[in-house]
Formats: sequence, structure tokens, C-alpha cells
Amino acid sequence: METLTKIPFSADTDALMKQAHVEAGSDDAADLAGLIKLAMSCSRPKAAYTVAFIDARDGDTVQIGGCLFTSRALSRKLESVERVFPVIATCGREMDEVFDAKGDMVKEYWWDLIKTHALSAAQQELGDHLRRKFRLGTTVIMRPGSGDAAMWPIEQQKELFALMGDAVPGTGVILMESFLMMPNKTTSGILFQAEKDFRTCEVCHRDTCQSRQAPFNKELWGTLQHE
Repeated sequence: METLTKIPFSADTDALMKQAHVEAGSDDAADLAGLIKLAMSCSRPKAAYTVAFIDARDGDTVQIGGCLFTSRALSRKLESVERVFPVIATCGREMDEVFDAKGDMVKEYWWDLIKTHALSAAQQELGDHLRRKFRLGTTVIMRPGSGDAAMWPIEQQKELFALMGDAVPGTGVILMESFLMMPNKTTSGILFQAEKDFRTCEVCHRDTCQSRQAPFNKELWGTLQHE
């Protein structure tokens, strides 16, 4: 188990301005720049992981480190895998603690964009760290609740957090009764080495998702969902 707390984060102002559709030189640009400056002074992106091994597989279930997961997609993706890395990455709760424009919908939207960039920094650092330390090749990550609901139900966040154990507290992340996480810009999942790249977006029907990283793959969805 290891927690990464010294993660560099340098917000790309131009990219954020473009993403937020804010025109350079405008009053909005000045306000957004102020939020970016605040984020740069307070943000503390974090990530954590542990190493676990497959105990058993049985059809639609896979047992990892004593925790039972029910997901046909996960079980099939781990058919030839023995070692996995339960992971968590977050923008850091410090960003929620300093934001004082709650109720201003525009600034809340901007702040969420900045938090997403901080989360991306944490995810990048975590992936790079794991590839260096464990000499991993192509890696895949699967997340509870990502993709169609039946692929890996979000309720299995409970088992994932149990599997991570002492790795979670150092990140400051809290799992709520809804199985969502706080801070809201936090991701969790199981990372593993694979021969081929795979994105859960490939088995998700949601067309309007702004976070989509790959088009829906009907053939792959059928393979993982059905016998």
C-alpha cells in the first residue's frame, strides 16, 4: 500500500479558458483566472494504491484479496490476470475547503473544471508511478459504476474500499451511502496489465457523456454481457 501526496499540479489556463468558453480579456476571464490562482495555491491532488492477487474465479464472480466482486465484465477481463492494483485518485478535499462561491452556478462550474484537471494530474502521476515501479506494459482500469450499470454495479464500491483498506484514509476520500465519493472529482477502480487497451466507455450506451474517451463497441459489449 502506498499513498502519493506530493503530486505536481500546474493548471493550464488557456485550456481551461477554452473549455469554459471564456473570452480572453473579459470580466469572466479575470474571475476564472482568480479561481485558477486560488486552486494553484491550495490544491493537493492525491492517489493511493495497494497490490492484490486473484484468489478465485467462478463465472460472474471474482475474489480478490478476500473480497468478492460480482461482475461478468470484470471476471472476464481478469481471466488471465493474477495481480491487480486497486487504486484511488482525487483532486483533494482542500479544494472544497477553500471554495467560497457556493451558489454561484458559473463559478461552481469553473471550479469543477479546475478540480477535474487536478484529478487528471493525480491519475497521470499514479499511472506513471505504477508503470515505473512494477515495470508494467499496457494497463487497463475498470471502475465500479463506469459503463452500463450491469457491467460492474456502483454498489461494489463498498467491496473495493474494503479491499484498499488503509490506503484510503491518506487520500481524505469519503465513500457516501450513495456509493459516490467525496470530493466529487475522485475516481477508484482496479488497474491491471493487459495485452490490449480497454476503456469502459466502450461498453457504455450514454451518448451525452462529456467524459467519454472511446466510442461504444457493440461487439465488445455483447461479448462481456452475454455468454
